[in-house]
Amino acid sequence: MIKKGIILAGGHGTRMSPLTKAVNKQLLPIYDKPLIYYPLSILMLAGIKDILIIVNKGQLSQFQKVLQNGKRFGIKIKYIEQLSPRGLPDAFILGEKFIGKDKVALVLGDNFFYGQSLTLKLKKCINLNSGCKILVHPVNNPELYGVATVNEKNKVISLKEKPKKSKSNLAITGLYFFDNKVIEYSKSLKPSKRKELEIVDLLNKYRKKNKLNAQFLGRGGAWLDTGSIEDFYKTSAFVSALENRQGLKIACLEEIALNYNWINKREIIQAIKFYGKCVYSSYLKKIIE
Repeated sequence: MIKKGIILAGGHGTRMSPLTKAVNKQLLPIYDKPLIYYPLSILMLAGIKDILIIVNKGQLSQFQKVLQNGKRFGIKIKYIEQLSPRGLPDAFILGEKFIGKDKVALVLGDNFFYGQSLTLKLKKCINLNSGCKILVHPVNNPELYGVATVNEKNKVISLKEKPKKSKSNLAITGLYFFDNKVIEYSKSLKPSKRKELEIVDLLNKYRKKNKLNAQFLGRGGAWLDTGSIEDFYKTSAFVSALENRQGLKIACLEEIALNYNWINKREIIQAIKFYGKCVYSSYLKKIIE
């Protein structure tokens, strides 16, 4: 069972400059909430309460203002500053002390997931005995992504980074579940031509040992990478449309915590005071009435 999670919220967000010159991309708004709320909600929906957020040097206080230590959501949040982006596997080297002897989930801070049976799929993923599980989703343009070929037993048999031609259209999303060997494997990686540790190289270590499995997000599920300004606003429009149609909030962290009995109504009232008079607070009032 995976009980710990890491959110990688560093990076320079250069594709969204000049917006990201002063503010970390993960603190920019997706509709009415900071982007960081969405990946954090994914770990919480999976039942993970012990979370490490990796941020850029000098930006720690910005995240702490919004999320504090996680007590408001009935969870524990720790932070580590990253001097410079060194690739996804660096998260496990930086987070070695946090992970300890446990298994761990990793979600990228700029990824957005939505789906009717998403919570059930996440619960399946955290029940990991050994190896690694990745979440995959079909895309129209596989040449823009890391792509997995999966057999009928959901074993990943090949991985290709931005292939010019590919029989598979299953993109590797930014959500991963690892056993404790991830630390050892990450430390053994050599930097690529980009001078970064590559996630595909890490996943291939598991694949070669027949320990890499896929979980499908499923038809009707949505996975959006908010790396560019166009995708950022598309995601915001998606959330706005769903929330206004349904009257339900996506990634309301206090609501998830209340549903899991991690907090009670008293903590929700404290959260309303913290947020002040806003639409988010009005929704919190509604859920405790």
